[in-house]
Amino acid sequence: MIVAEDLTRVYTMGRVEVRALRGVSLSVARGEFVGIMGASGSGKSTLLHILGLLDRPTSGRVMLDKTDVLALSDHQRTQFRLNRLGYVFQDYALIGELTALENVYLTSLVRGDPEEEYLRKSTDILERVGLGDRMDHRQSELSGGEQQRVAIARALVNSPSILLADEPCANLDSQTSKSILDLFRRLNEDLDQTILMVSHEEWHKEYFCRVVTLRDGLIEEVTECRKG
Repeated sequence: MIVAEDLTRVYTMGRVEVRALRGVSLSVARGEFVGIMGASGSGKSTLLHILGLLDRPTSGRVMLDKTDVLALSDHQRTQFRLNRLGYVFQDYALIGELTALENVYLTSLVRGDPEEEYLRKSTDILERVGLGDRMDHRQSELSGGEQQRVAIARALVNSPSILLADEPCANLDSQTSKSILDLFRRLNEDLDQTILMVSHEEWHKEYFCRVVTLRDGLIEEVTECRKG
């Protein structure tokens, strides 16, 4: 499903080189819910962005669904992201002028899917995440937890092979965070959804199959948490 080999990422800031990743290798099997943890600056988000095709490594290799994604053209990478990957961010990244339903089907619209199909799929996924009665509400009319559920529905509407979440509970209180993680676990268990999630909260570990802990751009530890 996901195979990364010897990933490095070096950023140049003026005359200073920042080595965000120093040679990271990992694999994630289909149906795993894997957490990426570590202190601030350890390389968590950098790794997720590379695996999600939002950034390119300085060196190394990435295989997603048996595809060498670093060999793809820019157009092919865009199509791969649209068709095979789903993203959830800590700031929700919703469009305030659109309803929950419109936010969810926007990527399907970009893909050129038939209207009847994307409306059905978007309605179904919003009902699955518990927002069947909130579809016509705009962002300002939704709580933080509801906004994140819309973001999750948007990420899942095209049935992605891999769901990538970058600290999706960072702006939520503990009770709302638990409801979001409970939702992730149900999606993982019921749909066999592969999920890769960046987190900094120790209590989140009970939800993960495995935790990959980074330190200074290297994998410090891999811990089994629960049976996948």
